[in-house]
Amino acid sequence: MDNRDSYRQMLAAVQAFHDKHDFKNTGGEELTYRIALMAEELGEMSACVTKGKAVADLAEETADLLILLIGTAIAADFDLRQAFWNKMAKLDQRSSRMIDGRIRVSEFREL
Repeated sequence: MDNRDSYRQMLAAVQAFHDKHDFKNTGGEELTYRIALMAEELGEMSACVTKGKAVADLAEETADLLILLIGTAIAADFDLRQAFWNKMAKLDQRSSRMIDGRIRVSEFREL
C-alpha cells in the first residue's frame, strides 16, 4: 500500500532523487550549498506572500523547501522525523508572549 502521507515514503522519494542525480558524489549533499538553496527557496516563498501570488505557487515553493530539508537530513545523516518530535517536545514546554501584536513562542531570557 502506498501511503503518500508517510514520512518514510517522502524520505524514500528524496533519497531516490539524490541517488538518481548522484548528489553524494557531485556536490549536491554539501551542506553549505544546501543552505544556499534553502535560502533561495525561502526567498521564493517570501515573494509569493509579498507579491500576492496564488496559494498554489506558495505551496510549490514550500514543497521545494521541504524536499531540501529532507535532503539535508539525508546529507547530514540524521533522523529528521525524530528531530521534529524532539523539537516539538521542547516547544510544548515553552510559554508564549504577544510581541508587537503577534504571538511569539520562545525561550524568553530576561536581561
